[in-house]
Amino acid sequence: MIPLELLPGFAEWGTHLDELVSRPEALWIHGPAGAGVSTLAAELAQRRGVAWLDVVTVDPAAAWFTTHPRGIVAARTAAPAHLPCLTLRLPGLDEHPEAMPALLAALALEEGIEGPLPQALGTLPCLGHLRELRNRLLRWKLLGQLPTPTPTGPPRFEAEDLASNLHELERFLLHQALRRSYGNRVEAAQRLGVSRRQLYLLIRRHGDPVRGEAAAGDLPQRVKKRLPAQNSSLDSGIR
Repeated sequence: MIPLELLPGFAEWGTHLDELVSRPEALWIHGPAGAGVSTLAAELAQRRGVAWLDVVTVDPAAAWFTTHPRGIVAARTAAPAHLPCLTLRLPGLDEHPEAMPALLAALALEEGIEGPLPQALGTLPCLGHLRELRNRLLRWKLLGQLPTPTPTGPPRFEAEDLASNLHELERFLLHQALRRSYGNRVEAAQRLGVSRRQLYLLIRRHGDPVRGEAAAGDLPQRVKKRLPAQNSSLDSGIR
């Protein structure tokens, strides 16, 4: 289990732990997935000598608090205003990237990984929570998988029309998301805010630089409608 002092933002909320243990009210701990919410709830419940509950929706917690007046709830969302409890929000790793090196070292120790870790593991963007950080470490341990370097600079918009430039921007953002997620397509879809079906359509259109899959050459209708006579730079604007 990750030590509490290594969790993101511990310097901000860690000084209140003793007070939270001694308070008579029930406690609602929430934060993004993988921020250490359940870890902290279990620890505080043990210190208080009470039960704790992990919930997705708030309805079970409202009834549970009536029989556990000092109980602790671990949740993804903030507590409703009508519940008689104290609340504590834990920040995600994306809010405290300075915590990443120590967390990586602790996770590597848990996974039995010895020796120095690649610098890229601690510098590349992630979704902001511990689960993805562990997944990043395991992908490197089991597969030796590190993302290919992201091209420097923004995409080049050489075409004159909006459709062609949007096509180029789409390719750039897709490849960036795939690189940052080590080729993990579920994570890439989350980064882009699209469904998995939409992601596979984008990959067919633009290829996958991490897995080495070439684009199928499919073009969206908005680009096909552009004629060379209408846009002299069409060919140079689409890759």
